[in-house]
Amino acid sequence: MNTRRIKKAITRLAYLPKNKYLFLYIVNKIKHFYYKAIKTTKVAYPSTIMLELTNHCNLACTTCPREYDYGKAMDKGTMSTKQAKNVIDELWPYLDSIGLTGMGETFMNNEIEEIVDYIKQKNKGIIISISTNANLPKFIDKASALVNRIDTIQVSIDGIDDVYEQIRKKASFKTLNENLIKLSKLCSDSKTDLMLNMVVTQENYQQMHKIVEFANSIGIRYVDFTLFNLAAVTNLDESYYAFYNSSKFEQALGILEETISKTRNVIVSNRNFKTDNSFQKCPFPWTHFYISWDGFVVPCCAKPFPKELNFGNVFEAKVIDVLNSKSFKNFRTLWFKNSTPGFCNKCHFINIKPVKTGKH
Repeated sequence: MNTRRIKKAITRLAYLPKNKYLFLYIVNKIKHFYYKAIKTTKVAYPSTIMLELTNHCNLACTTCPREYDYGKAMDKGTMSTKQAKNVIDELWPYLDSIGLTGMGETFMNNEIEEIVDYIKQKNKGIIISISTNANLPKFIDKASALVNRIDTIQVSIDGIDDVYEQIRKKASFKTLNENLIKLSKLCSDSKTDLMLNMVVTQENYQQMHKIVEFANSIGIRYVDFTLFNLAAVTNLDESYYAFYNSSKFEQALGILEETISKTRNVIVSNRNFKTDNSFQKCPFPWTHFYISWDGFVVPCCAKPFPKELNFGNVFEAKVIDVLNSKSFKNFRTLWFKNSTPGFCNKCHFINIKPVKTGKH
């Protein structure tokens, strides 16, 4: 566990719910571990959720599921503040964290400040994170209003200079750079951590170490790397994943490790791609439940399209009832059998062979 997560855990412990809500919180934790022990398909109230405040976006990134067939067929819109509050009202006594993110650019929801304040009014210890592309007009004005009010701002980067702009279509690296320099200064010595996230692809993997160097140069302490998930990418087949086991990728990982060892001021929180993969590696049937802007609970963030698969709508029923719907419990039955559903075809949790450790 890195220092960022330790700090968040301490914050959560310092602001646990009080009175009857502490009782509800503890009982729910016990239920969670009991259900896990007896291997039931039923779940307790979630400790963390992803709330998609909007799926509108100002960019057209090649790494984003919205740019392929499933995404092009999705309905687009924005969750109302009232709808967000209704979800929060049901779940807040049990939540440790909430991600206000989804297929869209979170800051395109103009009522995000009110939603953040509502969560913190319920309980100051609920950890709030937001993901952004940091390329909106007047981005700094929007983001600065939330510094010290949310816990983590994650900025998607996916490359430096021309590589960045080739992947993150309609974006400007110059704009990103200027915004990150300003945001880094705003977050310095604040309660808000700033993190860069890179989706590693064939087009940008040789720049992994440069992302760490870039973060260090402008005072960003945290960097995360994730592999490109093809579950919703309809114009590529799973043979794409083979390059993650190539000698060139192994060499790039080696250079990354060397850079990390020399860059003490940057913490890389995720770069372990070595684990065996199968449906049972996927955590999403059990946690990090994704609620779309229009209220549907979908299987995961890699393919969050209700028209393809959903387990019910939280605007029409209680969240806990949707999480324990017959269709969702059947989905978890497949998880216990380690039988991959067709919906998950090409997911990197399943189809990538363990990646070799890089040594330069």
